[in-house]
Amino acid sequence: MHALLIALAAGYGIAVGLLATRPLFRLAVQPDEPWRAACPDGHPITGPAAGWLGLARCGPCGRADGAAPGAYGPSGVLVAGVCALACAGLAAAVGSRPELAVWLLLVPLSVVLAGVDLAVHRLPDVLTLPMALGSAALLGGAALLPGAAGSWSRAVFGGLALGAAYFVLFLINPAGMGFGDVKLAVTLGVALGWYGWDVLFLGAFTGLLLGAFYGVALVLTRRASRKAALAFGPFMIIGAGAGVLVGGLAAG
Repeated sequence: MHALLIALAAGYGIAVGLLATRPLFRLAVQPDEPWRAACPDGHPITGPAAGWLGLARCGPCGRADGAAPGAYGPSGVLVAGVCALACAGLAAAVGSRPELAVWLLLVPLSVVLAGVDLAVHRLPDVLTLPMALGSAALLGGAALLPGAAGSWSRAVFGGLALGAAYFVLFLINPAGMGFGDVKLAVTLGVALGWYGWDVLFLGAFTGLLLGAFYGVALVLTRRASRKAALAFGPFMIIGAGAGVLVGGLAAG
């Protein structure tokens, strides 16, 4: 049964990963630019949910030369592989407990945020704000179901605590820490706080440590200056993911 759950989670990860490439492409723009509404060759992006739902494929691009619909945006194989690995790992660590559904829903959104941040150093409000509210609400529902291994009240306080901590870091060094990181920290704090304050500390510290190592490596290799802006969101997400995995395993 556990192996089947992991396999199903991996399959789900592949599916949502392929669908995540389109919003990742559309959202990866500078703050003063509108969301992309066309493929790189200028053909309008259409489909369900005002063009946000679907594979990153452009039919007119393919028909122009008689080929299959042209792909655009990030590698679908890469994004799907990352989502599948994350979902399978979560299923292995958490098992069939109700909070697993919340973690699986957060995976593709987190991957999109990480990809956008890497591309344009931005964490869009259109994802960070609904994620913060949605994760708290969904975990509140999970807490009511039998088998839940966490605390909803601690999750809410964890989100507030980590968000406040990142807000302080933002005030100290606004050039190195964006306000998008503060809003993302609320969601990550909710997820980590679900399993305990020790898990919250582990996930938050891991993210900070990874980001610091990356920044130092860029400076030492002269690929960036000490004052250069870094995409910190991916490291926050990786650290939080590691914390949730540890928390899920410990709760089992």
